[in-house]
Amino acid sequence: MFQALLISDTEDPPKATYAELEDEQLTEGEVAIDVEFSSLNYKDALAITGTAPIARRLPMIPGIDVAGTVTESAVAGFAPGDQVIATGHGIGEKHWGGLAQRARLEGEWLTALPAGLSLHDAMAVGTAGLTAMLAVMRLEEEGLEPGEVLVTGAGGGVGSFAVAILAARGHEVVASTGRPEQEGYLRELGAASVIDRAELAEPGKALGKQRWAGAVDAVGGQTLANVCATLRYGGTVAACGNAGGMKLPATVAPFILRGVTLAGIDSVEAAAERRAVAWERIAALDRAVPASVAEDIALSETIAAAEKVLAGQVRGRLVVDPSR
Repeated sequence: MFQALLISDTEDPPKATYAELEDEQLTEGEVAIDVEFSSLNYKDALAITGTAPIARRLPMIPGIDVAGTVTESAVAGFAPGDQVIATGHGIGEKHWGGLAQRARLEGEWLTALPAGLSLHDAMAVGTAGLTAMLAVMRLEEEGLEPGEVLVTGAGGGVGSFAVAILAARGHEVVASTGRPEQEGYLRELGAASVIDRAELAEPGKALGKQRWAGAVDAVGGQTLANVCATLRYGGTVAACGNAGGMKLPATVAPFILRGVTLAGIDSVEAAAERRAVAWERIAALDRAVPASVAEDIALSETIAAAEKVLAGQVRGRLVVDPSR
């Protein structure tokens, strides 16, 4: 038997409850894992509370992040005792996820835990940190030059790690946030300066004053349009969020007159090889997980915590311990 959060179809809309399940009930997968840590992401909070139809089938164990130890394996490359990480690939949406004490996943979804990183810290990083590293990698591959690098939505999970990673790699980071009380936190992560998100939230010119050498945008909408319009010539923005809306009210001017690149970042279906590189780079950082980024909670606290996440009352990351 194992403990889990379970979203069933007994309520409308479907919401998560705490459940005790038998190992035989786990959905099919090539590799069995004892889950040692998971995390609570915004997407998980939507699923747990029934706010959005994240779970594509029911019943569903939510949790898009998993870190644990292999107990059984039917694939080459993973054996009992191996420590592994899994994110994306529909975990917690189409396939039972990490907010449980057990999981069964496909071997191609797994990444071996890199040296220097604990399972706990891997989940403090989770999808948010992986996405941030993929975004930073793309900026640097596009030839990120010295100068101010903007991070929007800097107080969230992706934004927090983007600030920390960029600062750790020697970039001058400007953090944009709607919560001025977080300035000290963002400076602790390495931000050189902090600006109010209102500076980027209103409709602006097709081309504004060139400022940013590059940007990681976790907001989308009008903010992303304004970022594109104020990038320096040849600059790149790595777009990885839509908190500010799905529509992009922009013009082609930044792209055809300044050679700006809009690079989409998807961590859900990212290739295994690229994931492995990103995790290795995360593990190599001096401070892979700044202490102020992550907070630990028990599985039994997850439903209440999900409400706080949706209310914007959580800063950074929540690491879930399924044993509690």
